Amino acid sequence: MSEALTSSDATPYLPARRSLSALRTAAAECRGCALHEHATQTVFGEGPRRARLMLVGEIPGDQEDRAGHVFVGPAGRELDRALEAVGIARDDTYVTNAVKHFKFEERGKRRIHQKPSRWEVRACNPWLRAELDVVRPEALVLLGATAGQALLGSGFKVGESRGRPIDSDLAEFVTATAHPSAILRARDDEARSAMRAALAADLRTVAEFLGE
Repeated sequence: MSEALTSSDATPYLPARRSLSALRTAAAECRGCALHEHATQTVFGEGPRRARLMLVGEIPGDQEDRAGHVFVGPAGRELDRALEAVGIARDDTYVTNAVKHFKFEERGKRRIHQKPSRWEVRACNPWLRAELDVVRPEALVLLGATAGQALLGSGFKVGESRGRPIDSDLAEFVTATAHPSAILRARDDEARSAMRAALAADLRTVAEFLGE
């Protein structure tokens, strides 16, 4: 294991004053791992300071990296569709990712998303923990395995937890579901429709908890 891997950590970049604006400003200068070297910019979480619901995804995609905003690409549109279906307003929700810089592989003119390594997830974890500490959501939804493992440990599996309450002190109500990007990889329209329905069903449990 290299020294670079073991020493990667965003902690030194966190500001002394903890507010969303202070965290966002400080994160823009984060050099806690090597991902900043190729990404366009940091893509920090967005949403109200006192959002009752926080959604945590994996890593920014190509469109998020270019725009500097979280969940604005195809997966974000799938997420918006599911939230709307269960009556949750995206504008009332805090949305972020476990990792704040885009990781990709160049193929011609395209930049293909790559899954972050556990070292990159660990390096970025101080930002995610700080967001949780500031927002203090009543409900927390983990979108996919990377988000779950970032906050609940390496043994987390989406299939064992999705749509059900998870025993955790991270929030009053914690649950998990598949990352909406999985819908984009569905083999056909029928599978895509079923995955959309499953995502909405998982989020409906959150809406019911929030009384939406």
